[in-house]
Amino acid sequence: MDLLERITIEPGKCGGKPCIRGMRIPVSEVLGLLAHGMTAQQVLEQLPDLEMEDIRAALEFAARRASA
Repeated sequence: MDLLERITIEPGKCGGKPCIRGMRIPVSEVLGLLAHGMTAQQVLEQLPDLEMEDIRAALEFAARRASA
């Protein structure tokens, strides 16, 4: 599975923001936690529905958006 397939955008969910696997967990929330110094493991503990691949997908999504 391509990591970016884990990122979903649904107009009626979270205001159309990119989310993780259709859940109400915006990519921006995951990135914000990492930016504030949390480790990937701490993010997984805080958001137990996430998987490590979701964090990697959020980072890949941000990297591609930044390079566009």
